[in-house]
Amino acid sequence: ADGAIPMKDGGVYACVAGRSALDIAKEVCGNAMATICVGTCASFGGLPAAAPNPTGAVGVYEATGIKTLNLSGCPMNPENLTATVVHFLTFGTLPATDNLGRPLFAHGKRIHDNCERRAHFDAGQYVRKWGDEGHRQGWCLYEMGCKGPEAFLNCPTIKYNGHTSWPVQAGHGCIACAVPDFWDKMTPFYKRLPHVPGFGVEATADKIGTGLAIATAAGLAAHGIAKAMKSKDKKEEKSE
Repeated sequence: ADGAIPMKDGGVYACVAGRSALDIAKEVCGNAMATICVGTCASFGGLPAAAPNPTGAVGVYEATGIKTLNLSGCPMNPENLTATVVHFLTFGTLPATDNLGRPLFAHGKRIHDNCERRAHFDAGQYVRKWGDEGHRQGWCLYEMGCKGPEAFLNCPTIKYNGHTSWPVQAGHGCIACAVPDFWDKMTPFYKRLPHVPGFGVEATADKIGTGLAIATAAGLAAHGIAKAMKSKDKKEEKSE
């Protein structure tokens, strides 16, 4: 299944050959061995369901009541679709899912935890302005609105276009496009998340980052003093 299904006014806002998408979905999904939703629109309504949702758009499961496996994401990664189909053909069952019906092999880990910029987050190194030195150096995009800490998908490991790249690698923050109602819940896209649940270090990123920077500077200074003292001691030993 692909695309959201309008429910308002009898589903008149999406028709094919005089039949509503709602009627077609009920017939097709009702007779299918399995229903796989590709993309966030088919999974949860996606952008068409964003407020005020004038057509009453919803995902396939909500429209039909038929259980679906949801490969959300905008765009959905074809590698995840292939893996799902192969799993079904091999084992005769769909892969294990989370509470949103998304396969765990693709949505079981946070983007934030697999991001190649994560080390910069932990070090308090954030992009503060598009095109600044940190942006050119590949620093963390958290301050620029990246929603990776609240998104679960395998983008950092699978990537797109034959494992070529993905949004964060290209310099743009994650917008959590695989999350239900992401257009309403995750906007504005270029404002940082006010609170990141689960980990104190992330809830106080600015303070931690500043603290790490000060601690690092102090450590380097202390290291330099220690080396200087050792050098002085060696010189005195030689002179004696």
